[in-house]
Amino acid sequence: MVITVFGLGFVGLTTSLGFAEYGHKVYGVENNPQRLDTIKAGKLPFLEPGLDDALVRHLGERFIPIGPEQLQQALKESDCVYYCVGTPYGKDGQADLSFLFDAIDQTVTLRDNDHYQVLVVKSTIPPSTTSTKIIPHLEQKGLRVGKDVGVANNPEFLREGYCWDDFMHADRIVLGVSDERSAQLLRQVYACVKEPVCCVSLNTGEFIKYLSNTLLATLISYSNEMSIVADTIGGIDTAEAFRILHMDKRWGGATMASYVYPGCGYGGYCLPKDTNALYAVTRTAGFDAQILHHVIDTNDHMPEFIAQKIIRAIGSDKNQKIGMLGLSFKPGSDDVRDTPSAKIIKALLEEGYTNIYGYDPVAIGEFSKHYQLPVTYLDSYEEMLDKADAFVIATAWPEFKDVRTRTDKTVVDCRYML
Repeated sequence: MVITVFGLGFVGLTTSLGFAEYGHKVYGVENNPQRLDTIKAGKLPFLEPGLDDALVRHLGERFIPIGPEQLQQALKESDCVYYCVGTPYGKDGQADLSFLFDAIDQTVTLRDNDHYQVLVVKSTIPPSTTSTKIIPHLEQKGLRVGKDVGVANNPEFLREGYCWDDFMHADRIVLGVSDERSAQLLRQVYACVKEPVCCVSLNTGEFIKYLSNTLLATLISYSNEMSIVADTIGGIDTAEAFRILHMDKRWGGATMASYVYPGCGYGGYCLPKDTNALYAVTRTAGFDAQILHHVIDTNDHMPEFIAQKIIRAIGSDKNQKIGMLGLSFKPGSDDVRDTPSAKIIKALLEEGYTNIYGYDPVAIGEFSKHYQLPVTYLDSYEEMLDKADAFVIATAWPEFKDVRTRTDKTVVDCRYML
């Protein structure tokens, strides 16, 4: 099959190369010239293990990265068009669908009207978006859904740092479809996979993604709230308490420790965006989902709590050099979007602690580019141990596990990893 993929970020590039690995021919459309040139040169624009080898394997063969000027020819050949563009959330929590509709409009304008295609949204969009917004939009453009084009969603369940492995060894494939013809065509896309392929309604497909991500967001926030409770009561070994919690046989051997564990608040792209978007769409529909509301509220206030925890530990001397160990939102990734580290640093600065050092194994460049903060960046863990007066573990990189054996200075373990 031939597939066009809009957007070559984490999801889009992984999807493109995954489909190429399946044996399909894939056109990857990228509007950012710098990112496109990087990919054409056989390099990844971000850190993602395994994806680099796949890019080298398929570049120029089954995977062809293109700019918008080559889109018409790609659409002419394609059986499916996948949309992997950003759907960020705004101040009111609603998902911003402008990038998605821009891509859809480009498709409608340039597609071959005699060629039946399935338009597949892989971007995360709130439940009911396809049925109440995308299909009416296409019909206003004169397209008959189910006859001229098919419409579907195919949510992703990729973890940054494990995108390639998650795509190639998925635990389930979810297809939200509007008609049987689209379902059959999308089953051909995944014909080689052994994992279950679940065809569901459009709304169900969209909802499953949010069901997954809001559960993860809720578990993280619950754990963070319990860490605040533990600190408030006192005399509680929080890390040990959670380790014993993980022994509960009702988990059935599942590895839930990554989420049912306190930290600094969730960050990255998906959890903040999706939790806000689902709460907003539910509220608009007339139901104020208080659990989601409090999940968001707990997460938003977590950096302030962490900053006060740090201040209590290091004391009132605001001239201390505070070493932030970890800047990415999680280990194994250089993604710094919505990273708790930035929020904690801002809170400390507001309290008058201005001598802040930062170190991360891979994310210093991304962090300094995204956040204009007065932070002194250090090149190595060893340099940090030497120069800082106190340390804050903000990202659970494995190399920080030995910090208390390498220094007698104050260490505030905000990830409860020691």
